[in-house]
Formats: sequence, C-alpha cells, structure tokens
Amino acid sequence: MSQYKLTYFDFNGGRGEPIRIAFHAAGVAFEDHRIPFEEFLRTRGEMRFTCTPVLEIDGVTVTQSNSILRYVGKMAGLYPEDDVQALYCDEAMDAVEDLLHQIVQTFGLEGDELKAAREKLTDGWISVYVKGLAEILQRGSGEYFADNRLTVADLKVYVQIRSLRAGTLDHVPTDLVDKLAPGLVQHEERVGNDPIVTAYYAAIA
Repeated sequence: MSQYKLTYFDFNGGRGEPIRIAFHAAGVAFEDHRIPFEEFLRTRGEMRFTCTPVLEIDGVTVTQSNSILRYVGKMAGLYPEDDVQALYCDEAMDAVEDLLHQIVQTFGLEGDELKAAREKLTDGWISVYVKGLAEILQRGSGEYFADNRLTVADLKVYVQIRSLRAGTLDHVPTDLVDKLAPGLVQHEERVGNDPIVTAYYAAIA
C-alpha cells in the first residue's frame, strides 16, 4: 500500500482542506503534515514552485492543488467518470484557484494599503468569481457543480465560500456572498451537512 504525506499550512481551510476531506472520504491513511507559515517561509525555497500543498507518494513529490485533489478525489469516488461532467467539475475548481491567486496577492499588505486592495478585490475579482460560480452551479441541478452529486468541486468551492462568509479576509464583507449569490450560501450549507464532510470534521475534532 502506498504511503502518503500531505504538507500544507496548520489551519483548516485553503487549498489543502478539500484534499484532506477527500483522503478521509476515501478511507486512505495519510500523514497530515501541517506547518506554520513561518516554517513555510524558511523552507519554501526547497519546494517545487515554492508553494504548498505538496503531496508525497512513496517519497515521490507532486504539487498543484487541483491535480492532487483530482487524484485523491478519484480514490474517494468524488470525481466524475463522464468526460463532460469532469469538465464541469474542473471548471469550478479552476475558477476557485483563479480567485485564490487574486486573493493571495493581497497577503502581506497592511493598514490602508490592505484596506484599499481588499475593497478593490471585493468590488472586482471576488464579485466576478462569486457570480460566475453561482452561474455554473445552476447549470446542472442547482445543488452540485457536476454529476448531480457531491464531487471534489463542491468541496473546493465549499471551503472557499465558507472562508469568505466567516470573515477570514479583513475588509471583505461577510455578507457579500449572501447578497450576490444566495445559491452558493445554500450550497455551502448543503456540503457542510454532507455525511462525508461532517465525518471528517468529527474525526479531527
């Protein structure tokens, strides 16, 4: 049996969280190597592309969060077999990744500079991607992004929308998603109450 080690930041969220949930859903044991941000800054030069998450499979290193999530999602049965539904799944995951790229550019800013950047982001890219995600959610059943069931796309969107609504980003209104995309609020609640997700959080509590 292969040995897995996932390296990501020491918090519940971000790019690593959907992968952790998918591992748990698959019933596959893995080393959940959580590192503080300070350690990441010291060691990022040793990481391919200087970023996390990083997955080691029997000592072989793989990067890129969506690639890892698809891989683990297939083990968990949370990735569509139909090519078109897989395309829908990928679109949602890639959209979240694009949004995260915009958000990360505001990290490290402080004071008025941070406030101005986050307000611009709120009126711009965050609103664009929230509306876009709401639109593609409606393409299928309106409940899930692909395959009319829970997939890794739902996990990735769930983690990001939960973060926005929880106020983890200073100067981004916590009710932004509620105002722009009520369907995504319902989606967050639906995924958060899914037995796969509740079982994961119960296991790490």
